[in-house]
Amino acid sequence: MIAAFPDEKGRAAAATTMTDTVPQDEAATGPTTHFGFQTVAEEHKQKKVAEVFSSVAQKYDIMNDLMSFGLHRLWKAFAIRLAGVREGDRVLDVAGGTADLSLAFARRVGASGQVWLTDINHAMLARGRDRLLDNGHALPVVQCDAERLPFPGDNFDCVTVAFGLRNMTHKETALSEMRRVLRPGGRLLVLEFSRVWKPLSPFYDLYSFKLLPWMGAKVVGDPDSYRYLAESIRMHPGQQDLKAMMESAGLARVDYFNLSAGIVAVHRGYKL
Repeated sequence: MIAAFPDEKGRAAAATTMTDTVPQDEAATGPTTHFGFQTVAEEHKQKKVAEVFSSVAQKYDIMNDLMSFGLHRLWKAFAIRLAGVREGDRVLDVAGGTADLSLAFARRVGASGQVWLTDINHAMLARGRDRLLDNGHALPVVQCDAERLPFPGDNFDCVTVAFGLRNMTHKETALSEMRRVLRPGGRLLVLEFSRVWKPLSPFYDLYSFKLLPWMGAKVVGDPDSYRYLAESIRMHPGQQDLKAMMESAGLARVDYFNLSAGIVAVHRGYKL
């Protein structure tokens, strides 16, 4: 289901239907960014990230359980409670993938509320859509770029992004877009990997760079995507840096909560 919104500075054109594909890269020109530990042209990163998630989509949920020993369910449950979503709220789940958060929010907002599931990756979004339908929730689903959200401003009570921000090329732009579509008084929650407690770093590095790619090879047949996961976590801003980025994007009263010794953090900010 794709909503028709008035074109706001061309943003509505950023949404694609479920049958569209991610554009192919052209020759690299201009600024560069990181893809894990690699330096790549900005215009190439989106395609590379798309390849990662298209590769792992079919076994994404199984790998999440294996990699985190089931802890990802507790991390998401904490973020859902912290979001404070109530009956009648309008919620946007950015980079929502297989719809863990969307499904939980749909149960909370009731018939008078609305939850939108979005993701830039077609394979992930298709799995999320199917999972929602299997659970009796025909929610609106949109394939779109978080850096150009196809929604009017002041539209949602809550916006969430879980384990998706670190994959975005221009994180500041994406955060500003999420703030734009929030209603005054609305809140943005970012659930993401962060900086682990220093005494645990050697053990965490061993797990990340040795065990994760091995698990990816055995379960998905793709060690490189899980090597990218480990690298992308190290390149993502830490707790204080992400807090500062959210404040620079115009969010107020930003705070964060470390989970599992800082392996994951939930950041929360408000549009005032």
